[in-house]
Amino acid sequence: MFKINKHAFFLVILFCFFSQCMQAQIKIVAIDIEGNKKTKDYIVLRELPYRVGDFLVKDSLAYYNKIAQQQLINTSLFIDAEVKSSTTDSLSYRIKITLKERWYFFPIPYFRWVDRNFSQWWNQEHRSLDRVNYGLNLRESNFTGNNDNLVIGLITGYTQQAILRYQFPYFDKKLKYRIGLGMQYFTQKEINTSTSFDQQIFYKTEAVIQKGFRSNINFLYRPNLYERHNFQIGVGQNEISDSAFYIQPAFLPTLSKSFNYIDFSFAYSKVKFDYNAYPTNGAATEIAAYHRFSDRSDLSSFQFRKLWASPITKNSFVLLESNSIIKLLPNHNYTDARLMGYGNLQMNGLEYYVIDGNAGSLWKAEWHHALGGFTLKNLIAKKILPEIKYKFWFKAFTNLGYVYADRPINNTKLSNTLLRTAGLGLDIISIYDFVLKIDYSLNQLGDKGLYLHAGLNF
Repeated sequence: MFKINKHAFFLVILFCFFSQCMQAQIKIVAIDIEGNKKTKDYIVLRELPYRVGDFLVKDSLAYYNKIAQQQLINTSLFIDAEVKSSTTDSLSYRIKITLKERWYFFPIPYFRWVDRNFSQWWNQEHRSLDRVNYGLNLRESNFTGNNDNLVIGLITGYTQQAILRYQFPYFDKKLKYRIGLGMQYFTQKEINTSTSFDQQIFYKTEAVIQKGFRSNINFLYRPNLYERHNFQIGVGQNEISDSAFYIQPAFLPTLSKSFNYIDFSFAYSKVKFDYNAYPTNGAATEIAAYHRFSDRSDLSSFQFRKLWASPITKNSFVLLESNSIIKLLPNHNYTDARLMGYGNLQMNGLEYYVIDGNAGSLWKAEWHHALGGFTLKNLIAKKILPEIKYKFWFKAFTNLGYVYADRPINNTKLSNTLLRTAGLGLDIISIYDFVLKIDYSLNQLGDKGLYLHAGLNF
């Protein structure tokens, strides 16, 4: 009798458990989208963590709606996205998505300093207009409504450039594959020929000192919401003048006046942030491998970058970054040896310095605290953007870095030594992913000062 009762009790518990599981399951019966005047519905649906017909645990729906809202904002297609759910019956839910599209077409004048950052151009180069590129940049960030991007640039000034880039729409039914093409032609009358005391040395002439072109094709594979695999093949040519070769015969990788190459690169990224332009929660992993084939100057490089953001209170968060790169240099040419201070391998407080070498790493730690914000009415283009929002964050930060150089320049102070910087800053966030960073930093050399960094994504 005891055994029968025990078995019966077990069956009752099991039945109750599965009954509770079944009650917790809801079904997505419809997804309604409004406000996407140009963007196709399937582009919106591609960013959602659920589909029509999916069964979800009821308590998880609010979480999935938040993920959907974040993913839509992170496409850079919308200035606002609202995701709500409503019941049609006790087990069926309807999703409503309300969007406000960005202004996609920007026939904007192009004006940008050529130096590595704004502070270097403003202070060291004395805001010289000779070190500015200007022209016309036509950008259509949603050309046909399929999240395809077109860029046509006609730029003059410091560097004369003709640019054409196009990222095609997805070409498969599951929206995982797409292709992009790019072409660029440029000429310059000034180049960075060497490094002295960890600062760039430039050489300028009245005639063209360097010219070149590059074309590439890339293949993007996106298996899910967060991961991307990008494979790129490129071909190019660079050429310098006789006077440039006389000043720096080791400027190009071939140690000659001309340089032809074919290169391959593979990049993997997994980005899961609440807001890509200014993440307060989430993580990102980036891995890149590059190889170049050229006459007696093959180059390989590998890079690993990790970012992690986590809230610590309602109004503050910490941001940590680790970024490392290794280069297998073919010889001791100047162009390939550039490392710290270029690309995304930059340290706050060392804006005026560059460090050449074979390998480098940096580690950043930042604490951010929200100061609030405000909204202003847009009196200039009310139909396109009726209001402009501003948010302010105070931050404190510290950076550590190291660059290994097997043949350091005699007058370098910063290679093969631990790099240390720290400071305070104010970040201002506004429309279209615009982030202005005002930092007061100091470094191990005793330098201190105010530095500006700005970014604008269309």
